[in-house]
Amino acid sequence: MPMLLEGRGLTVRFGGLLALKGVDLAVSAGEVLSVIGPNGAGKTTLFNVITGRVRPTAGSVLFDAQPIQRLAPFRIAQLGVVRTFQKTEVFGALPLVDGVAAGALARNDADPEARAREALATVGLENKLHLSAQQLSYGDQRLLEIAQALAAEPKVLLLDEPASGMNHQESRHIVQLIVDLRARGLAVILVEHNMHVVMAISDRVIVINYGEKIAEGSPERVRNEPRVIEAYLGVQKTQDARAR
Repeated sequence: MPMLLEGRGLTVRFGGLLALKGVDLAVSAGEVLSVIGPNGAGKTTLFNVITGRVRPTAGSVLFDAQPIQRLAPFRIAQLGVVRTFQKTEVFGALPLVDGVAAGALARNDADPEARAREALATVGLENKLHLSAQQLSYGDQRLLEIAQALAAEPKVLLLDEPASGMNHQESRHIVQLIVDLRARGLAVILVEHNMHVVMAISDRVIVINYGEKIAEGSPERVRNEPRVIEAYLGVQKTQDARAR
């Protein structure tokens, strides 16, 4: 299956800090690729490189086989590579439709309000159109941000910890939403610490530690990879030591 988006040898230096070291990744249409790793491993930096917020020191990002790593973020979004953020970014005072319509405007949609309503229905917020974003619960604000991204009609959707802070029922809703989006042919790249979510929906998983990819494969294979176990156990041991 042809790859829709590829990262080849992605390397990022911030002064003396090597944030990413030769990371490769690829995702095709209708596939969920999860990126996991301890805090500070380089996952958000990877998202920033893919979406044009950070230019790689070395390596390339290809979308539909064309290099995009030197394009501005808005141009990458217009092409169809759209993201959400770890800390929710919504238009707090605006009615839901108006805030989500901003995403449709980015693609010069002929009817941004209709596109916004469709996106809100997709995430399950169609019954809360009369509210402003700041009136929503935290979980619904996470869904609202996904709706904003969907209004831009992405081909590749990057989700940065969409289940963070959610309860079990809300996490299940996120899982089903991602499954539905995959069924529509959307490529999804997911950064998530909730391993139940990752294992439930991922076609493939890559693991990053200290900016380097240490494993890639099916969820089952990655879960049993010694280097992955060591990376996560090392984090847990450090946390346990600090708690003493």
